[in-house]
Amino acid sequence: MKKNIFNILKIVLPLLLGVFLIYYSYHQFSEEQLEEVSTLFKKADYTYIFLAMILGLLSDFIRAYRWNILLNPLGHKVKLSNSIMAVGAAYLMNLVIPRGGEVTRAIIVNKYDKVPMDHGFGTIIAERAIDFIILLLLIAITLLIQFDVVKDFLADYITPDKFIYLALVSLGLLLIAFLVFKKSQHNLVLKIKKFVSGIIEGCLSIFKSQKKLKFFFLTFLIWGIYILMFYVTVFALPETENITFPVVITAFVIGSLTIAFTNGGFGVFPFVMAEILFLYDIERTTGTAFGWLSWISQTVLVIIYGLISLWLLPYFNKEKNS
Repeated sequence: MKKNIFNILKIVLPLLLGVFLIYYSYHQFSEEQLEEVSTLFKKADYTYIFLAMILGLLSDFIRAYRWNILLNPLGHKVKLSNSIMAVGAAYLMNLVIPRGGEVTRAIIVNKYDKVPMDHGFGTIIAERAIDFIILLLLIAITLLIQFDVVKDFLADYITPDKFIYLALVSLGLLLIAFLVFKKSQHNLVLKIKKFVSGIIEGCLSIFKSQKKLKFFFLTFLIWGIYILMFYVTVFALPETENITFPVVITAFVIGSLTIAFTNGGFGVFPFVMAEILFLYDIERTTGTAFGWLSWISQTVLVIIYGLISLWLLPYFNKEKNS
Protein backbone atom coordinates (compact mmCIF):
# COMPACT_ATOMS: atom_id res chain seq x y z
CA MET A 1 0.00 0.00 0.00
CA LYS A 2 2.75 2.44 0.98
CA LYS A 3 4.66 1.55 -2.19
CA ASN A 4 1.60 2.28 -4.34
CA ILE A 5 1.10 5.64 -2.62
CA PHE A 6 4.77 6.50 -3.18
CA ASN A 7 4.56 5.58 -6.88
CA ILE A 8 1.43 7.67 -7.30
CA LEU A 9 3.01 10.66 -5.56
CA LYS A 10 6.14 10.30 -7.70
CA ILE A 11 3.97 10.83 -10.77
CA VAL A 12 1.42 13.29 -9.44
CA LEU A 13 3.62 15.73 -7.49
CA PRO A 14 5.82 16.81 -10.45
CA LEU A 15 2.66 17.24 -12.54
CA LEU A 16 1.05 19.35 -9.82
CA LEU A 17 4.21 21.46 -9.63
CA GLY A 18 4.03 22.00 -13.38
CA VAL A 19 0.35 22.97 -13.22
CA PHE A 20 1.05 25.36 -10.35
CA LEU A 21 3.92 27.05 -12.20
CA ILE A 22 1.78 27.41 -15.32
CA TYR A 23 -0.95 29.05 -13.25
CA TYR A 24 1.57 31.20 -11.37
CA SER A 25 3.34 32.33 -14.56
CA TYR A 26 0.22 33.38 -16.41
CA HIS A 27 -1.46 34.83 -13.33
CA GLN A 28 1.37 37.38 -13.21
CA PHE A 29 0.69 38.54 -16.78
CA SER A 30 -1.76 41.25 -17.75
CA GLU A 31 -4.14 40.71 -20.69
CA GLU A 32 -1.76 42.73 -22.88
CA GLN A 33 1.18 40.51 -21.90
CA LEU A 34 -0.82 37.35 -22.57
CA GLU A 35 -1.66 38.75 -25.99
CA GLU A 36 2.04 39.44 -26.53
CA VAL A 37 2.88 35.80 -25.72
CA SER A 38 0.22 34.69 -28.22
CA THR A 39 1.65 37.04 -30.86
CA LEU A 40 5.15 35.65 -30.31
CA PHE A 41 3.84 32.16 -31.01
CA LYS A 42 2.20 33.31 -34.21
CA LYS A 43 5.23 35.15 -35.60
CA ALA A 44 7.80 32.47 -34.64
CA ASP A 45 9.85 31.01 -37.48
CA TYR A 46 8.91 27.34 -37.24
CA THR A 47 11.64 26.34 -39.68
CA TYR A 48 14.09 26.54 -36.78
CA ILE A 49 11.69 24.64 -34.52
CA PHE A 50 11.44 21.84 -37.08
CA LEU A 51 15.23 21.79 -37.48
CA ALA A 52 15.60 21.46 -33.69
CA MET A 53 13.18 18.52 -33.75
CA ILE A 54 15.24 16.80 -36.48
CA LEU A 55 18.38 17.30 -34.39
CA GLY A 56 16.59 15.85 -31.36
CA LEU A 57 15.60 12.75 -33.34
CA LEU A 58 19.17 12.37 -34.62
CA SER A 59 20.53 12.46 -31.06
CA ASP A 60 18.05 9.72 -30.07
CA PHE A 61 19.22 7.47 -32.91
CA ILE A 62 22.85 8.02 -31.92
CA ARG A 63 21.96 7.19 -28.29
CA ALA A 64 20.44 3.90 -29.42
CA TYR A 65 23.57 3.03 -31.42
CA ARG A 66 25.78 3.96 -28.45
CA TRP A 67 23.73 1.67 -26.21
CA ASN A 68 24.49 -1.29 -28.47
CA ILE A 69 28.20 -0.64 -27.97
CA LEU A 70 27.70 -1.38 -24.26
CA LEU A 71 25.50 -4.44 -24.80
CA ASN A 72 27.83 -6.19 -27.25
CA PRO A 73 30.71 -6.92 -24.81
CA LEU A 74 28.20 -8.70 -22.55
CA GLY A 75 27.39 -11.11 -25.37
CA HIS A 76 24.09 -9.52 -26.42
CA LYS A 77 23.32 -8.80 -30.07
CA VAL A 78 20.46 -6.34 -30.08
CA LYS A 79 18.93 -5.23 -33.37
CA LEU A 80 19.61 -1.54 -33.91
CA SER A 81 15.96 -1.03 -34.85
CA ASN A 82 14.92 -2.46 -31.47
CA SER A 83 17.36 -0.17 -29.66
CA ILE A 84 16.02 2.86 -31.54
CA MET A 85 12.42 1.98 -30.73
CA ALA A 86 13.29 1.16 -27.10
CA VAL A 87 14.78 4.64 -26.71
CA GLY A 88 11.63 6.16 -28.25
CA ALA A 89 9.36 4.23 -25.89
CA ALA A 90 11.57 5.16 -22.94
CA TYR A 91 11.35 8.89 -23.59
CA LEU A 92 7.58 8.59 -23.90
CA MET A 93 7.42 6.82 -20.53
CA ASN A 94 9.58 9.54 -18.95
CA LEU A 95 6.79 12.03 -19.66
CA VAL A 96 4.54 9.99 -17.35
CA ILE A 97 6.97 8.65 -14.75
CA PRO A 98 10.24 10.53 -14.12
CA ARG A 99 13.14 8.17 -14.97
CA GLY A 100 10.62 5.38 -15.72
CA GLY A 101 11.98 5.13 -19.24
CA GLU A 102 15.15 3.36 -18.09
CA VAL A 103 13.11 0.37 -16.91
CA THR A 104 11.06 0.47 -20.11
CA ARG A 105 14.18 0.22 -22.28
CA ALA A 106 15.46 -2.76 -20.31
CA ILE A 107 12.06 -4.51 -20.54
CA ILE A 108 11.87 -4.05 -24.32
CA VAL A 109 15.30 -5.56 -25.10
CA ASN A 110 14.60 -8.31 -22.55
CA LYS A 111 11.38 -9.20 -24.38
CA TYR A 112 12.61 -8.97 -27.96
CA ASP A 113 16.36 -9.69 -27.72
CA LYS A 114 16.50 -11.78 -24.52
CA VAL A 115 18.87 -9.37 -22.75
CA PRO A 116 18.74 -10.09 -18.99
CA MET A 117 17.10 -7.27 -17.06
CA ASP A 118 20.15 -6.70 -14.86
CA HIS A 119 22.47 -6.39 -17.87
CA GLY A 120 20.09 -4.16 -19.79
CA PHE A 121 19.42 -1.94 -16.81
CA GLY A 122 23.12 -1.91 -15.87
CA THR A 123 24.18 -0.63 -19.28
CA ILE A 124 21.49 2.05 -19.11
CA ILE A 125 22.76 3.12 -15.67
CA ALA A 126 26.27 3.23 -17.15
CA GLU A 127 25.00 5.49 -19.93
CA ARG A 128 23.25 7.76 -17.46
CA ALA A 129 26.33 7.90 -15.23
CA ILE A 130 28.47 9.10 -18.14
CA ASP A 131 25.79 11.57 -19.24
CA PHE A 132 25.56 12.89 -15.69
CA ILE A 133 29.33 13.47 -15.65
CA ILE A 134 29.03 15.42 -18.91
CA LEU A 135 26.22 17.48 -17.39
CA LEU A 136 28.39 18.17 -14.32
CA LEU A 137 31.18 19.36 -16.63
CA LEU A 138 28.74 21.69 -18.37
CA ILE A 139 27.54 22.96 -14.99
CA ALA A 140 31.17 23.63 -14.00
CA ILE A 141 31.78 25.50 -17.27
CA THR A 142 28.59 27.50 -16.74
CA LEU A 143 29.63 28.42 -13.20
CA LEU A 144 32.99 29.59 -14.49
CA ILE A 145 31.71 31.77 -17.30
CA GLN A 146 28.44 32.94 -15.74
CA PHE A 147 29.09 32.62 -11.99
CA ASP A 148 27.43 35.85 -10.83
CA VAL A 149 24.24 35.24 -12.80
CA VAL A 150 23.84 31.58 -11.79
CA LYS A 151 24.62 32.39 -8.14
CA ASP A 152 21.89 35.06 -8.05
CA PHE A 153 19.38 32.72 -9.69
CA LEU A 154 20.03 29.75 -7.38
CA ALA A 155 20.08 31.97 -4.30
CA ASP A 156 16.42 32.79 -4.93
CA TYR A 157 15.43 29.11 -4.79
CA ILE A 158 18.03 27.18 -2.76
CA THR A 159 19.25 28.64 0.51
CA PRO A 160 22.52 27.36 2.03
CA ASP A 161 20.63 26.04 5.09
CA LYS A 162 18.31 23.94 2.93
CA PHE A 163 21.19 22.59 0.87
CA ILE A 164 23.21 21.55 3.93
CA TYR A 165 20.15 19.96 5.57
CA LEU A 166 19.27 17.93 2.47
CA ALA A 167 22.88 16.86 1.98
CA LEU A 168 23.23 15.61 5.57
CA VAL A 169 19.91 13.75 5.54
CA SER A 170 20.73 12.13 2.19
CA LEU A 171 24.17 11.02 3.35
CA GLY A 172 22.72 9.61 6.57
CA LEU A 173 20.06 7.60 4.75
CA LEU A 174 22.59 6.29 2.25
CA LEU A 175 24.91 5.17 5.05
CA ILE A 176 22.11 3.34 6.87
CA ALA A 177 20.94 1.65 3.65
CA PHE A 178 24.51 0.59 2.83
CA LEU A 179 25.09 -0.98 6.28
CA VAL A 180 21.76 -2.86 6.20
CA PHE A 181 22.39 -4.03 2.66
CA LYS A 182 25.93 -5.22 3.45
CA LYS A 183 25.14 -7.18 6.64
CA SER A 184 21.73 -8.69 5.86
CA GLN A 185 21.38 -12.32 4.74
CA HIS A 186 17.65 -12.13 4.08
CA ASN A 187 16.55 -13.91 0.87
CA LEU A 188 15.12 -10.73 -0.60
CA VAL A 189 18.34 -8.83 0.11
CA LEU A 190 20.41 -11.67 -1.42
CA LYS A 191 18.29 -11.49 -4.58
CA ILE A 192 18.78 -7.73 -4.68
CA LYS A 193 22.55 -8.23 -4.28
CA LYS A 194 22.55 -10.62 -7.23
CA PHE A 195 20.58 -8.14 -9.31
CA VAL A 196 22.91 -5.30 -8.30
CA SER A 197 25.96 -7.37 -9.28
CA GLY A 198 24.42 -7.75 -12.73
CA ILE A 199 23.88 -3.99 -12.89
CA ILE A 200 27.52 -3.41 -11.91
CA GLU A 201 28.61 -5.79 -14.66
CA GLY A 202 26.51 -3.79 -17.09
CA CYS A 203 28.12 -0.56 -15.92
CA LEU A 204 31.60 -2.01 -16.33
CA SER A 205 30.77 -2.98 -19.92
CA ILE A 206 32.10 0.45 -20.94
CA PHE A 207 35.61 -0.67 -19.99
CA LYS A 208 35.16 -4.13 -21.52
CA SER A 209 34.17 -2.71 -24.87
CA GLN A 210 36.76 -2.60 -27.63
CA LYS A 211 35.01 0.51 -28.88
CA LYS A 212 35.57 2.76 -25.86
CA LEU A 213 36.78 5.66 -28.00
CA LYS A 214 33.72 5.38 -30.22
CA PHE A 215 31.46 5.32 -27.15
CA PHE A 216 32.95 8.52 -25.73
CA PHE A 217 33.00 10.19 -29.15
CA LEU A 218 29.29 9.43 -29.55
CA THR A 219 28.65 10.72 -26.03
CA PHE A 220 30.20 14.10 -26.80
CA LEU A 221 28.40 14.10 -30.16
CA ILE A 222 25.03 13.54 -28.45
CA TRP A 223 25.58 16.41 -26.05
CA GLY A 224 26.89 18.62 -28.82
CA ILE A 225 23.66 17.98 -30.74
CA TYR A 226 21.62 18.73 -27.60
CA ILE A 227 23.28 22.13 -27.28
CA LEU A 228 22.93 22.81 -31.02
CA MET A 229 19.26 21.79 -30.85
CA PHE A 230 18.67 24.30 -28.08
CA TYR A 231 20.72 26.99 -29.82
CA VAL A 232 18.81 26.58 -33.09
CA THR A 233 15.53 27.25 -31.27
CA VAL A 234 16.86 30.68 -30.21
CA PHE A 235 16.56 31.86 -33.83
CA ALA A 236 12.83 31.10 -33.96
CA LEU A 237 12.06 34.48 -32.32
CA PRO A 238 13.55 37.86 -33.35
CA GLU A 239 13.62 38.83 -29.66
CA THR A 240 15.97 35.93 -28.79
CA GLU A 241 18.06 35.54 -31.94
CA ASN A 242 20.83 37.80 -30.59
CA ILE A 243 21.33 35.81 -27.39
CA THR A 244 25.04 35.09 -26.88
CA PHE A 245 26.37 31.55 -26.65
CA PRO A 246 27.31 31.79 -22.92
CA VAL A 247 23.68 32.66 -22.19
CA VAL A 248 22.56 29.70 -24.30
CA ILE A 249 24.80 27.34 -22.32
CA THR A 250 23.49 28.70 -19.01
CA ALA A 251 19.84 28.31 -20.05
CA PHE A 252 20.54 24.88 -21.57
CA VAL A 253 22.21 23.50 -18.43
CA ILE A 254 19.52 24.69 -16.02
CA GLY A 255 16.80 23.62 -18.46
CA SER A 256 18.36 20.14 -18.67
CA LEU A 257 18.17 19.82 -14.89
CA THR A 258 14.46 20.66 -14.88
CA ILE A 259 13.79 17.98 -17.50
CA ALA A 260 15.88 15.39 -15.66
CA PHE A 261 14.05 15.75 -12.35
CA THR A 262 10.45 16.26 -13.50
CA ASN A 263 7.97 14.73 -15.97
CA GLY A 264 9.91 15.95 -18.98
CA GLY A 265 9.94 19.52 -17.65
CA PHE A 266 6.15 20.00 -17.84
CA GLY A 267 5.35 23.53 -16.68
CA VAL A 268 8.75 23.85 -15.04
CA PHE A 269 10.90 24.23 -18.17
CA PRO A 270 9.05 27.28 -19.63
CA PHE A 271 8.95 28.94 -16.20
CA VAL A 272 12.69 28.42 -15.64
CA MET A 273 13.52 29.64 -19.16
CA ALA A 274 11.58 32.85 -18.52
CA GLU A 275 13.39 33.40 -15.21
CA ILE A 276 16.85 32.70 -16.65
CA LEU A 277 16.42 34.90 -19.71
CA PHE A 278 14.96 37.67 -17.55
CA LEU A 279 18.33 37.82 -15.78
CA TYR A 280 19.74 38.85 -19.16
CA ASP A 281 17.17 41.62 -19.67
CA ILE A 282 14.85 39.58 -21.88
CA GLU A 283 11.16 40.16 -21.11
CA ARG A 284 9.39 37.36 -19.24
CA THR A 285 6.77 37.21 -21.99
CA THR A 286 9.50 36.48 -24.52
CA GLY A 287 11.21 33.97 -22.22
CA THR A 288 7.90 32.23 -21.57
CA ALA A 289 7.10 32.00 -25.28
CA PHE A 290 10.60 30.71 -26.01
CA GLY A 291 10.35 28.14 -23.21
CA TRP A 292 7.02 26.82 -24.44
CA LEU A 293 8.13 26.72 -28.08
CA SER A 294 11.20 24.71 -27.12
CA TRP A 295 9.34 22.41 -24.72
CA ILE A 296 6.27 21.77 -26.87
CA SER A 297 8.28 20.99 -30.01
CA GLN A 298 10.48 18.44 -28.24
CA THR A 299 7.52 16.96 -26.34
CA VAL A 300 5.57 16.53 -29.58
CA LEU A 301 8.62 14.80 -31.03
CA VAL A 302 8.85 12.48 -28.00
CA ILE A 303 5.14 11.59 -28.20
CA ILE A 304 5.19 10.87 -31.95
CA TYR A 305 8.50 9.00 -31.79
CA GLY A 306 7.40 6.99 -28.75
CA LEU A 307 3.98 6.02 -30.11
CA ILE A 308 5.42 5.00 -33.48
CA SER A 309 8.08 2.94 -31.68
CA LEU A 310 5.50 1.09 -29.58
CA TRP A 311 3.40 0.49 -32.69
CA LEU A 312 6.28 -0.83 -34.83
CA LEU A 313 8.05 -3.00 -32.24
CA PRO A 314 5.75 -6.04 -32.68
CA TYR A 315 5.94 -5.77 -36.51
CA PHE A 316 9.75 -5.64 -36.51
CA ASN A 317 9.85 -8.71 -34.27
CA LYS A 318 7.17 -10.94 -35.78
CA GLU A 319 9.50 -13.95 -36.04
CA LYS A 320 10.44 -13.68 -32.36
CA ASN A 321 6.80 -13.46 -31.33
CA SER A 322 5.65 -16.39 -33.46
